[in-house]
Amino acid sequence: MQTVLAKIVADKAIWVEARKQQQPLASFQNEIQPSTRHFYDALQGARTAFILECKKASPSKGVIRDDFDPARIASTYKHYASAISVLTDEKYFQGSFDFLPVVSQSAPQPILCKDFIIDPYQIYLARYYQADACLLMLSVLDDEQYRQLSAVAHSLKMGVLTEVSNDVERERAMALGAKVVGINNRDLRDLSIDLNRTRQLAPRLGHGVTVISESGINTYGQVRELSHFANGFLIGSALMAHDDLNAAVRRVLLGENKVCGLTRAQDAKAACDAGAIYGGLIFVPSSPRAVSVEQAREVISAAPLQYVGVFQNADIADVCQKAAVLSLSAVQLHGSEDQAYINALREALPRDVQIWKALNVGDTLPARDYHHVDKYIFDNGQGGSGQRFDWSLLQGQPLDNVLLAGGLAADNCVQAAQVGCAGLDFNSGVESQPGIKDARLLASVFQTLRSY
Repeated sequence: MQTVLAKIVADKAIWVEARKQQQPLASFQNEIQPSTRHFYDALQGARTAFILECKKASPSKGVIRDDFDPARIASTYKHYASAISVLTDEKYFQGSFDFLPVVSQSAPQPILCKDFIIDPYQIYLARYYQADACLLMLSVLDDEQYRQLSAVAHSLKMGVLTEVSNDVERERAMALGAKVVGINNRDLRDLSIDLNRTRQLAPRLGHGVTVISESGINTYGQVRELSHFANGFLIGSALMAHDDLNAAVRRVLLGENKVCGLTRAQDAKAACDAGAIYGGLIFVPSSPRAVSVEQAREVISAAPLQYVGVFQNADIADVCQKAAVLSLSAVQLHGSEDQAYINALREALPRDVQIWKALNVGDTLPARDYHHVDKYIFDNGQGGSGQRFDWSLLQGQPLDNVLLAGGLAADNCVQAAQVGCAGLDFNSGVESQPGIKDARLLASVFQTLRSY
């Protein structure tokens, strides 16, 4: 143990001694109640588990979230998490034990105290502040220390997340009988990330161990792929960096998905409830799903999606006017708009409104070389046609700024997700008739996307 980790642990020993003076164990030990939220049970089951983390800062990134409000964060996480992790290290992560009860009161899930734990005092303190589980890192503890600390945790009915970062620690975890093992993809000696660590260590952890992949997980594609190796994921920085936390969680758990052709308020609500991030409003008069500004207003008022206006060879002034009055997040161009049009549109649109361009995919992939285009939609000819193109064309392509569209429904959305685009764009495959979405089909599609 050297470098970053050694420094943190040395400072932690000093912190523990100071805290014992300030808040002696004898002053609160009699008030400690055993935990009633079961960490081990929460991570069991067929569904991939997610431990979502409240983290203000880190040694590798500095401050990640300026407006760090643990209660607000927990009230978003509680809709998605199996358990919630709270950083309590003050010096390096700007954490605090005071965050634990705030999060515990804001969400019903088990709360994990994430800290560099080297002394039983820290576990008693964590439980006193309402933590239901604690992290024990084999990179900082010998076997005897681990046994002592995990016995204290279990005596308080707390769970233990046992962290390993290499094969030697993996063997120790198995010999020590760890129930839940976190594989840290970050090397705490130099802070580098390597997701291969999960792929290499997880298959060798033996039966009956719950495996959690930690650090460096920030896309739905990674989650889908690594879910073959791990039972769950601990995710923090990838979420904390985004202002819209709800959308950030959906992006990682489900992908960056859009439901297009919304014409009714209840359909926007159903799309949002199901797990969509974007809602598409079509302003192309020839479309059976075309809406007026008044209809669009009604749809938007029903659900807090990020709304995308769909246009085809429209007058730039008209596009900008609708983007402004409806506060659109993006405008999507579905016609033969060229670079000159896009340049003029970018000049005229508010800065925070993105420009998306739909491209028809035939036998070959069209070039994605427009300037000022934030995202591309790959579709088969006319939007809403229910037809798909040959997805094998996308193999090996960088697709992190592409949404896949065309004939997507519950029966092919998993195959579509495995193509590796940032997200999927649903339309006719979740309708009972053009422009009328079916809430059951929507729920079914998103449940299917979450089953990995």
